[in-house]
Amino acid sequence: MLVRLAYDCDVLVIGGGIVGLSTAYAITRAAPGTRVTVLEKEPGPARHQTGRNSGVIHSGIYYRPGSLKARYAVRGAAEMVKFCAEYGIAHSVTGKLIVATDRSELPRLHALVQRGRENGIPVRELCASQIMEYEPEVRGLAAIHVGTTGICDFVAVARQLAHGSGAEIHYGTRVVRIDRRPELGVAALTAAGDVVRGRVLVNCAGLYSDEIARLTGDDPDVQIVPFRGEYYELARPELVRGLVYPVPDPAFPFLGVHLTRGIDGGVHVGPNAVPALAREGYGWGTVRWRELGSTLTWPGSWRIARRHWRYGAGELRRSLSKAAFTDAVGRLLPGVSEADLVPTAAGVRAQAVLRDGTLVDDFLIREGARTVHVLNAPSPAATASLPIGREVARRALCGL
Repeated sequence: MLVRLAYDCDVLVIGGGIVGLSTAYAITRAAPGTRVTVLEKEPGPARHQTGRNSGVIHSGIYYRPGSLKARYAVRGAAEMVKFCAEYGIAHSVTGKLIVATDRSELPRLHALVQRGRENGIPVRELCASQIMEYEPEVRGLAAIHVGTTGICDFVAVARQLAHGSGAEIHYGTRVVRIDRRPELGVAALTAAGDVVRGRVLVNCAGLYSDEIARLTGDDPDVQIVPFRGEYYELARPELVRGLVYPVPDPAFPFLGVHLTRGIDGGVHVGPNAVPALAREGYGWGTVRWRELGSTLTWPGSWRIARRHWRYGAGELRRSLSKAAFTDAVGRLLPGVSEADLVPTAAGVRAQAVLRDGTLVDDFLIREGARTVHVLNAPSPAATASLPIGREVARRALCGL
């Protein structure tokens, strides 16, 4: 039985990505002396979504006004730039172009202008000739320039959050069982056979957040469906000065194949979005049958497939055909060739899906007895990690 003297910590955080570490950081800032322990199954921080994205500090222009994504991304972008400057972390406020290459995209581009203004984001509208002032090799019918977008090293941010939190962090520690007793607290059993006891558990497990929720006895009412994003690197980085995006389809949470000049000077191209065959399925050769079975038996997965098969077929084609991927890039960057695209590391998006097949389009944080679960925190969660961490910390501290 759990007793008062047996607690190893006040707040037990599962997950050492940027959201989990930001939560630990926020807890110790808001309530000094609170004992926080972070359990991370990997040998170091930020090994999955945090460390495998394009490194963009998003402005918040895409997100529905009033949503958590809109509020936290706008606030988080400014805070992230300040945090990086304070701790000497590589970053740059570059701005970005969102470019319409087809007349059918123009209404959506104009809608983004309005959304940006509603979210308090300065936006400049550009005609075709003005695009080349920013990006000489890029072509389009019209574009908007978003000045508050930037880039940074999110892995370095995660490391600084870990260091600054003062939390006790255990890497290489996988949780296999959780005993939650509402009147007392939680106890997590690790794969090594150790037990860690806390008063409150915070679930920031990303790709496994729904499974951790179920281990506590809470029903998350969502399933994490993994989507792999495949990237190339541009062999001729001089073709792109900064960040160039297509006009996104509002029916999907994915932003389309885009061009991102990173802090190292290289240009990433991508990602696409294809179903992964494992939650950490960074290539077609990685298949975990239990995880794949979990995806396939979730009713929402089949409803997504029926509803969006045309979109999915296009993404799959770009995954299997470099020529098709090059064609997609060529809409923005006509001078690109297959030889210019060099394969690089992929990422996997932890996308929460409802039973009816709805892709959850906002951050999703739910609470249970002695638990706080972050169940949907894909992009722009890295950008928004500081305000997300404060919100999760507030809820966790209320449970003590």
